[in-house]
Amino acid sequence: MRLALFDLDNTLLAGDSDHSWGEFLCRHGHVDASAYQARNDAFYADYCAGKLDVVAYQNFSQAILGRTPMAVLAQWHAQFMAEVIEPLILPEGEALLAQHRSQGDQLLIITATNRFVTGPIAARLGVENLLATECAMQDGRYLGRISGIPCYQQGKVTRLELWLQEQGLDLQDSYFYSDSRNDLPLLERVSHPVAVDPDDVLRSTARARGWPAISLRNSLVQG
Repeated sequence: MRLALFDLDNTLLAGDSDHSWGEFLCRHGHVDASAYQARNDAFYADYCAGKLDVVAYQNFSQAILGRTPMAVLAQWHAQFMAEVIEPLILPEGEALLAQHRSQGDQLLIITATNRFVTGPIAARLGVENLLATECAMQDGRYLGRISGIPCYQQGKVTRLELWLQEQGLDLQDSYFYSDSRNDLPLLERVSHPVAVDPDDVLRSTARARGWPAISLRNSLVQG
C-alpha cells in the first residue's frame, strides 16, 4: 500500500494550529495574555527560522494541559475547532486528501504540533493515522510536559521509521507534502517530495532539486 504523508500546519491548514491555540488561550483569558503572547510569538519565530528548541516550546505550550481539568480542556478545544480551525481548513487540502484516498493510498498526518491540539483536527479531516508530538499523561490526566521523541525535523523521520516498523510498511513510491524547511529531513526520504506553499528555504531547495511546488491556496507557486 502506498503512503501519502501530509504535514498539517500551513499545509493542509491555512495557518499554524499550535501558535493559533496559544492565541486562542490569550484571547479568551485562559492565560496571562501579554506574557504568554510574547513567548508564543518568540517560539513561533524560532520555528519559522528553523531554530526552535522544540522541547522547551512543547513544555511551555503543554503546561496549561497539566493544570486544567480534562472536561474543561475538551470544552476549550471544541470552541477552538469551531472558531479557529474550521476557517483554516483548505478545501484544496481536503480535495488532495480525497484524491489520494480514492487511489487507495494510506493517509498519514505527521506534525510537530502536539496530539491534544491535532487529534481532533486529523479526525475532522478524516485521517485516521496521526503522528504528532506526544503529551505525557498519568491516570487519565495530562502532566503538562512532552513525552517521547518530538515529531520535529529529524524526529519526524525517527517517529515515522518506528511507525513503519510497527505497521509493516515502507516508503516505496511514497508522497510527502509540506510547507516547511523543518521537514527537509523527511522530504529527502520519500519517493515524491512535494513543496506546498513553501517557505523561502524550501522553495529554493525544491527548485534546485526539481521537486514540484504546488499551492493549496488557489494559485500555483511560481518556480
